Amino acid sequence: MDAPTTVVFADLTGSTGVFETLGNAKATQAITRLTHWIGQVCEAHSGRVVKMLGDGVLAVFPEGGRAVAAVIEMQRVHQKRIKAWPANLHMHLQVGVACGEIVEVNGDCYGDAVNVASRLSDMSGAGQIWATDTVIQQLLSKDVRFRSLGPINLKGKTEARVIYRIEWQSEVATDFLTIAGGLEQAAAPPGGTLPGQIDLSWLDVNASFNASTLPIHIGRVAEADFVINDPRVSRLHAKIEWRQGAFVLADISSYGTWVRFTSNGTDAPTELPLRRQECVLLGAGEMALGAPFSDFTVPTVAFHLSAGVVALAHRAGLT
Repeated sequence: MDAPTTVVFADLTGSTGVFETLGNAKATQAITRLTHWIGQVCEAHSGRVVKMLGDGVLAVFPEGGRAVAAVIEMQRVHQKRIKAWPANLHMHLQVGVACGEIVEVNGDCYGDAVNVASRLSDMSGAGQIWATDTVIQQLLSKDVRFRSLGPINLKGKTEARVIYRIEWQSEVATDFLTIAGGLEQAAAPPGGTLPGQIDLSWLDVNASFNASTLPIHIGRVAEADFVINDPRVSRLHAKIEWRQGAFVLADISSYGTWVRFTSNGTDAPTELPLRRQECVLLGAGEMALGAPFSDFTVPTVAFHLSAGVVALAHRAGLT
């Protein structure tokens, strides 16, 4: 049986705007230079480029630690580089990392790890690195910080996978981060009682829900537990439930839900796009219903978790 391989998908976002600004020839030249640079970073960390995918790169690594070191370097160097670029030329990196057995045929590679890494890259969003638990378990460096996003449904998979976001920004606050070695699950409190509260607010509408009252629905109709009267909000738009010691948000809408968490650093808050997907809610943040946060008119629900929930989720390995 072949040894597991770590697969990296790294894609550039925002290339459409670059083509509109620079034209086909110059935009192609700029993107080609960036993808070649991504490949060089992979090779410098013992990776091997399998193929270029237009504005993306597929690479494989002998183990997860080297792959994670490579993608962290990519994000840090690229973020510094684009700060000097005009805003309409910004292309961010979104990265997916997975581990498993692969099969190589005629210079290409196939397997579950390839499919999962590709899917994570698509879902992660600009400036993010998403990785499977099988990658996180290989990390030996305590300098690598990551956060559990909880069980996430991946297209084509019958069961949800626990996915982690690797925090590459040096300014990231550490209150809700997990370092290597912290993957064990905590037992539920005696008697199965799970404390905690989530507070929701939209305009002058405010409500609080205890873990014992979940699940609840956010939507446009009166039957919803938290009503948002806006035509972009689906009748039943999103569901919040209590699972494995954490509040989990599931998008069940027609047009999607965007989530961002409050950031204590200098970078913009992390933003997660959900389309019939779910994520664990951590600390405090906002949900944009029916359109991304870039639309300043989008109905936005603020959420805040009680301190007891955050502490319990941390002990359970969910933060």
